[in-house]
Amino acid sequence: MIGPDAPALAENRPEPAPAGARLRRIMAICNQKGGVGKTTTAINLATALAAVGRKVLVFDLDPQGNASTGLGIGRERREDGTYRVLLGESDVAHAAVETEVPGLWVVPASVDLSGAELELVDLERREFRLREAFAHAELPYDYILIDCPPALGLLTLNAMVAADAVLVPLQCEFLALEGLSQLVRTIERVGAALNPGLGIQGIVLTMFDARNNLSVQVADDVRAYFGDTVYRTMIPRNVRVSEAPSHGKPVLLYDMRCAGSQAYIHLAGEVLRREEGGVA
Repeated sequence: MIGPDAPALAENRPEPAPAGARLRRIMAICNQKGGVGKTTTAINLATALAAVGRKVLVFDLDPQGNASTGLGIGRERREDGTYRVLLGESDVAHAAVETEVPGLWVVPASVDLSGAELELVDLERREFRLREAFAHAELPYDYILIDCPPALGLLTLNAMVAADAVLVPLQCEFLALEGLSQLVRTIERVGAALNPGLGIQGIVLTMFDARNNLSVQVADDVRAYFGDTVYRTMIPRNVRVSEAPSHGKPVLLYDMRCAGSQAYIHLAGEVLRREEGGVA
């Protein structure tokens, strides 16, 4: 279903950090298709990583600001956010807002971010604005998760250039597969031209419904092409996951026992095994 031009990238995975080294991994959570669980994955993966003692920053690069909302950051606390960081008017450390989850911060998105694509076009080194913002700041985080907008524009390009790897949420539906090959080619081009070594950290299957034959077929097809790059954990369709953002909470705080929360806890364990070579 994906097509023969979608390369298997199972080997293009980050190496674990050397023993004793401080780990700071930057992952862009990216898919140009909307509604695939990208922001939900950013929020809840970050919460699960923080729950096991990692210091985590969510960088909300989506003008809709859903990651900020889902972490309980009101509009009045977003004035100094991702827009000002990209334009060089603020730094990451100053813009980061602490959430109610211990060990988890967010650089929130404001409505101004919707115009950033046009403003960045005329700036020098426009593709490197975010990478340089991270490089010029003393950041105490183990993981930085960038929640990208649902488009392969200049904001997403900045995220890919700044990131060590890309994590791809993929909805278990046929239409979600159509853009996957394009996304993979974009990641390869960015890796070749702007960010050597960039690759897919993992593909996480979202909105999986075991009762739906199409969900099972999509999952099988993706695993056949991408092998071990696809996480074993699949995020199920779950009402509690859908409800949590309206309460300004990650689902792990809203209902830790629900199937969605348990899936994100297992996903965090897989991410840590790939990144750190151990089990949290």
